[in-house]
Amino acid sequence: MRRHNESGDAEGLRPLELRLRAVTDAAFGRRDELAAGLCTELGDHLFTVGDLEPARRYYQRALEIVEDMLGQDNPRTSILLNNIGLVLQAQSEYAEARRYLERALAIQERVLGEDHPHTANSLNSLGLLLQNQGDYTGARRFFERGLVSIEQALGPDHPYVADSLNNLGLVLQMLGDRAVARSCLERALTIREQTLGTDHPLIANAYSSLGQLYRDLDDLEAALRAHQRALAIRERALGPDDAATASSLNNLGMVLQAMGSFGRAQTYLERALGIAERALGADHPDVGNHLNNLAGLLHARGDLAGARVHLERAQAIWEQALGPEHPHCARALNNLAGLLAGSGERATAVQHLRRALSLQDRVLDPHHPDLAITLTNLGRLLQELGDVVDARACYIRTLAIHCETVGTDSAEARSIFAALDSLPNEPGT
Repeated sequence: MRRHNESGDAEGLRPLELRLRAVTDAAFGRRDELAAGLCTELGDHLFTVGDLEPARRYYQRALEIVEDMLGQDNPRTSILLNNIGLVLQAQSEYAEARRYLERALAIQERVLGEDHPHTANSLNSLGLLLQNQGDYTGARRFFERGLVSIEQALGPDHPYVADSLNNLGLVLQMLGDRAVARSCLERALTIREQTLGTDHPLIANAYSSLGQLYRDLDDLEAALRAHQRALAIRERALGPDDAATASSLNNLGMVLQAMGSFGRAQTYLERALGIAERALGADHPDVGNHLNNLAGLLHARGDLAGARVHLERAQAIWEQALGPEHPHCARALNNLAGLLAGSGERATAVQHLRRALSLQDRVLDPHHPDLAITLTNLGRLLQELGDVVDARACYIRTLAIHCETVGTDSAEARSIFAALDSLPNEPGT
C-alpha cells in the first residue's frame, strides 16, 4: 500500500481496496505500530481518490494511536494533524481544519524548527486553507514564510521550492500583483525543468499555472501556447484518458472561448467532460466543474436550455459530493441566476442570488472574490428592477472587497465606481 501511495498510483490500489479496508478494520481496535501504519496508509489512499469521510476516520484513529505511543509533541503526530486538516478543508469545514493545521504547525516549530520541510509543508497547508476562504493577504504571509523555510531547509533549486513558488505566484495573481506572480511561476517552471526534465507531469502543472496567469493578463495567445504545452506533456506522461489531461483540455477550451472561437471551445470542453466522467466517475466534484464550464459556453452561445441542464447537474453533484454548504453550490446558484435573468425570470434569479450570497457569507472570508461576483450580479439585477437602495448596498460591499484585494485603481474597482455612478439619486437626496 505504501509503495502505491508514494508512487502516486492511487488507481493501482483500487482493485485491492475492499481487502485493504478489511485488513485495516481488523486491526482498528489495536493500539500498536501496525494498526497506526495501516490506518495512515489507507487514509492516504482514500484521501487521494476523494473518499473523504473514511479517510478522516482512518487518519483520526492513526492519530489516537500515535499520540498514545509517542505523545502529542512528536513529528508523526503533527503529520497526522496536518492530514486531518487537509481532509477537513476538502470538506469545507474550514474552522475545524484551521484548528488541526495550526496544532500541526505549532508542534513542528517546537520540535523541528522553522527551517524544516515538515514545517514548510504546514505553512503551505495553512496558506491554501486561507486562499480557499478568500483571505489572500493571510495566505500570502503563510506562503512567503513557507518559501523561506523550504529554501533554508533544501536549497533554492529543490522541487519543493517550486511548489512553494507556485502557491505564492497563484495567490499574488489573485491579489493583482501579476508581475511578481509571473516571476514566481516562471522560476517554479525553471526549477522543475532543471530537476525533473521537460516531460514530467509537474512541468505540465507549471505551464497550466502560467497559462491561467497569461489569460488573466489578457495575453490569450501566450495562454493558448502554455496550455497546449501542458496538454502535450500530460497526454505523453499520463495518457489521453487521465483526469489531468481533461483539465488541460478544459483550460484550452476556456481560452478559446475567451478568443471568441466558440465552436472549437465546445469541442475541447465536451472532450474534457467525457474524459473526466470516465476517469473519475459521473458524480465526482471535478465533473461538476467541467459541467459548469461547458454550461458557461452554452450560455454564451445562446443555448440557455442546454446550459441549464448542465448547471443543474453540476449543482446536484456538488450538493451530493461536497454538501449543500460548499462554496461550489453558491457558484451554481449564481450561474443559474444568470440563466434565469436571461430568460426573463428576474425575480427567481434574485432569489437564487440571495441564496448564494447567504451561503457565501456563512462559509467564505468577507473579502473572497466569489462574494464580489455574487454582489455585483445581484446589484445589477436589483438596479434593473428599480431597487436602487439594495443595488447601491451591493455595489458598496463589492467595492470594499475589490479595494481590499486588488486595489482602488484596479479594473474591478473602476467597474464598480462606474456602476455606482450609473445609479439614479435616491428620493430626497
